[in-house]
Amino acid sequence: MSEQDYQPPKVWKWNQDNASAWSKTNRPIAGPTHEKSLPQGEHPLQLYSLGTPNGQKVTILLEELLAVGVTAAEYDAHLIRISEGDQFSSGFVEINPNSKIPALLDVSETPPVRVFESGAILLYLADKFGHFLPEDRAGRTEALNWLFWLQGSAPYLGGGFGHFYHYAPVKIEYAIERFTMETKRQLDVLDRQLAEHRFIAGDEYTIADIAIWPWYGNLVRNDQYGAAEFLDVGSYQHVQRWAEEIENRPAVQRGRKVNRTWGEPSEQLHERHDAADFDTNTEDKRGK
Repeated sequence: MSEQDYQPPKVWKWNQDNASAWSKTNRPIAGPTHEKSLPQGEHPLQLYSLGTPNGQKVTILLEELLAVGVTAAEYDAHLIRISEGDQFSSGFVEINPNSKIPALLDVSETPPVRVFESGAILLYLADKFGHFLPEDRAGRTEALNWLFWLQGSAPYLGGGFGHFYHYAPVKIEYAIERFTMETKRQLDVLDRQLAEHRFIAGDEYTIADIAIWPWYGNLVRNDQYGAAEFLDVGSYQHVQRWAEEIENRPAVQRGRKVNRTWGEPSEQLHERHDAADFDTNTEDKRGK
C-alpha cells in the first residue's frame, strides 16, 4: 500500500514488531521500562540531557551564569542517550515523568528540587540566580512572551519540518509543504522583531535568546537539518545578524558542546563535570 492509499484504522494499535529508528525514543505509554538509578556528581546542579536544541538551551544558560561569576551554578551534565532508551529508566522518570530531556535536579535545595521541560528549567535558573531575565515587569513579561513563543513554535520546526524534511524515511510532499510554510512564517516573525531590536526581547540578552538560538540560530547557520538553501535562510538578514552575534559568545560555544554526541569531535563533550573538561575531555582529545 502506498502512502497515498493509507487509511487510518478505526482503532490505532501499537505494532511493537514494526521496529524503526525511533522505536527506543517514542512509545504510546508513560512510565519506566527498566530499573536504573541516575548518577550524581558533586556540584549543586545535576543535569541529565543530550545536546539537542532543547538540551543546548540549558547548558548555554549554565555556562553564561558561570561566566558572570555565579559559582552556585556549577553543574554536572550526565549524558542521556535517548536512542538507547535511557530516558525511560526509573531514575530519569522520577525526575521527569514525561521522559524527555533535559531534566534538572537542584541538590542545593532541601529536599532537592526537580525541574523538567527546558523552558521551565531556564525560568527556574534565571529566577534562582537573578540573571538573564529583566527585573521590571514589562521587560520580564516581554522576555517570557518570547520564551513561551519558542516553547510553542519549536515543535513545528523540530517535530514537523525537521522530521519530515530530514529524518522521515519517506518524503511526503504535503507534510513538507505544510511545515515549511510554518517554519518560514516563524522565521519572518523573528526577522521582523529583530529588525527593531538587538536581541529578541529588546536591547538585553535574556533567556528568550538562549531558548530560541539553539533552534532558529542553528537553523539559519546551517547547523540543523541541512536545510539552509531550501529555506532560503539568507533572506532573513536580521535573524542572521542576531544568530551570528549569539554564536560568537564564548559561553554559547561551550554550552553547545555539552552532551553532544555527533558532529566534529572537537565539538563533542559527552559529559561535563568540570570547567577543565572543555580543554581536556572533548572527543578529539580523549585517549591522547
